[in-house]
Amino acid sequence: MEIDRAVQIAKEAAIGGIDWIEVGTPLIKSEGMDAIRELKNEFPDRTILADMKTVDTGAMEVEMAAKAGADIVILLGSADDATILDSVRSARKYGVKLMADLLCAQDPIMRAQELEKIGIDYINVHAGIDQQMMGKDPMDILKNIVGKVNIPIAIAGGMDAKTGAQAVQAGANIVIVGGNITRSDNVTGSARAIRESVDAPVGVIISKTSIDEEIHQLLLGVSTPNISDAMHRKGAMRNIHSMVKGKKMVGRAVTVQTFAGDWAKTVEAIDIANPGDVIVIYNGNNHVAPWGGLATLSCLNKGIGGVVIDGAVRDINEIEQLDLPVFAKSSVPNAGEPKGFGEINAEIVCGAQAVKPGDYIVGDDNGVVVVPKERAYEIARRAKEVEKTESRLYDEIRKGRTLSGILDLEKWEKH
Repeated sequence: MEIDRAVQIAKEAAIGGIDWIEVGTPLIKSEGMDAIRELKNEFPDRTILADMKTVDTGAMEVEMAAKAGADIVILLGSADDATILDSVRSARKYGVKLMADLLCAQDPIMRAQELEKIGIDYINVHAGIDQQMMGKDPMDILKNIVGKVNIPIAIAGGMDAKTGAQAVQAGANIVIVGGNITRSDNVTGSARAIRESVDAPVGVIISKTSIDEEIHQLLLGVSTPNISDAMHRKGAMRNIHSMVKGKKMVGRAVTVQTFAGDWAKTVEAIDIANPGDVIVIYNGNNHVAPWGGLATLSCLNKGIGGVVIDGAVRDINEIEQLDLPVFAKSSVPNAGEPKGFGEINAEIVCGAQAVKPGDYIVGDDNGVVVVPKERAYEIARRAKEVEKTESRLYDEIRKGRTLSGILDLEKWEKH
């Protein structure tokens, strides 16, 4: 959203071999037409796209972007035909090209054909960021549109080196890459990898994993703070800490509701849980442990992914040696007795967070977060975007800037 950062990222990406530079919608909304002017001044030899996402006042917005230095102006393909037509007239008047973004088009193929007839120069097959988080893949649309229009087709939405090459193989003429370049901690390297991949896409094979496998891999690759940020600072358990430092835990919840010191149901849950699952226990007492070294060893025999206890553990030395991720409020000497009260796989509250059987539980040295199973894919994807953003910020800080300076906090504080 900051023009100085955008220019710097563009400079690093240009070294990596990108052809065009898109002035994104958030940057235009933040900085106005000055964003287009600045990037055109910095890169007079590059094609500059202005992603106006125009849906009304087409002629006026095309004129604004053209006079600021845009070579290609992006409209929303779902805009009314009257807006598209007047945009085309304005584009011809000012010598710029038009790209229509099919974001949210109800019938992408039909709309692409209509837009071509009206006079649009490029079609953009696009899955927006929020759509990507819900699993929408622009490749599914691209494969259906290729061959149905005679104008160049661009693709955008989560593109990286592998998917960019796949898109070229499927018939895309232009690959638009956002976060996988702009949020990289090595912009030049990321741009170069994508440049090489789309230039030589032959033989690129992308194996499809199951949704559960993809969620698991995404959550393994991000921190619990990344996940909390992706959930708008929600989901973190209170006062529950890692008992075995340096261990990462990701798994589906098997829940246990028990009572102070009663460890029968906690141990029985080991036999019910599947490999990779996380046993999540509400015990309600920080001074009597429902869990210890023997239960931890039993978990290793079953391949359990970890344990979370709203309460205490004991045998901490043995637990540390066994190296299973265990999270709890405290460690104590006292154990209770196996009375058998409670429930397994009922909804519980652990660390002040509701946990349902099957929810994803992620733990690291920062603590534990609960990811509701019905939103797991979306939250995992959003957490990855948070991680990319932070990677770029770390890179900029290492180059000597301060966090408040990078983010221009005084400008963006709430008024």
